[in-house]
Amino acid sequence: MASISVLTTISNNFSIYFGIPTLIGGVIGDVFNIFVFLSLKTFRENSCAFYLTAMSFLNIGQLMLNLFPRIMNLWFAIDWSVASLAYCKARAFFFQVCSLTSFTCMCLATIDQFLVTCSHPRWQRFSSIKFAYRFFIIAMIIWLLHGIPTLLYENLIISSVTGNYTCAISNAVFQTYYNYGYTVILISSLPVIVTAIFGLLAYRNVTQLAYRTVPLVRRELDKQLTVMVLVQVVFNFFVLIPYIIINVTNLGVNASRNSYSYAQLQLARNITTSLYYWYFAVSVDR
Repeated sequence: MASISVLTTISNNFSIYFGIPTLIGGVIGDVFNIFVFLSLKTFRENSCAFYLTAMSFLNIGQLMLNLFPRIMNLWFAIDWSVASLAYCKARAFFFQVCSLTSFTCMCLATIDQFLVTCSHPRWQRFSSIKFAYRFFIIAMIIWLLHGIPTLLYENLIISSVTGNYTCAISNAVFQTYYNYGYTVILISSLPVIVTAIFGLLAYRNVTQLAYRTVPLVRRELDKQLTVMVLVQVVFNFFVLIPYIIINVTNLGVNASRNSYSYAQLQLARNITTSLYYWYFAVSVDR
């Protein structure tokens, strides 16, 4: 049986050597994604493509703001968040805004494909670039306001384990909300549920497009975008579900930091967290 130190080493090395290609490939993939959607007029005027483009910008921010500092901390023991309180608060704030807005864009893109492939014109009218701009701005404002408690309660505190300063939440009530409301629901369970439901509805609508009087060009564009979104939905399901399971398990287990069970749980958390970043790294048009 592997010792605690061996499990810790495996856990850190996995996060580093799995995270580096995820970071590099993710940034390149999202940049390519943005280039494709902005270079074609058809996509620039499409609401679903707008959501996917915005999501790619946010994903780059997420990878650079969180995955890159995570790798630097594990590899070189460089933790920039403890060097400055302003950076500690700003990183946590923008991490939340980028992740929540990215997931919102994914949900809106899936809902948009359901609306645009609907047989009722009443629902189709909500799938427009005008509404897409409005929905995105509203979502951004909501998540910016949502992040205000993070700016208040994210502080440099002395760790009871190491005795060193660490960037962490200093309010117990907000920490409970962060663990359950934010981590388990907002950035994992809720996006999986919403995209799965509307993805299935969009797929059902697409299978019926051949029986409707729809221009050929629009029909093919709707099919292409729906396939992109559905592939992302399926991928997200398999990436996010392990992350949800391990986080719920971690919240329900009270293991000592020096125990073998805790080391096993940390290894599982690092593996699922590394997989979780694939959501931000995988380009939808590949």
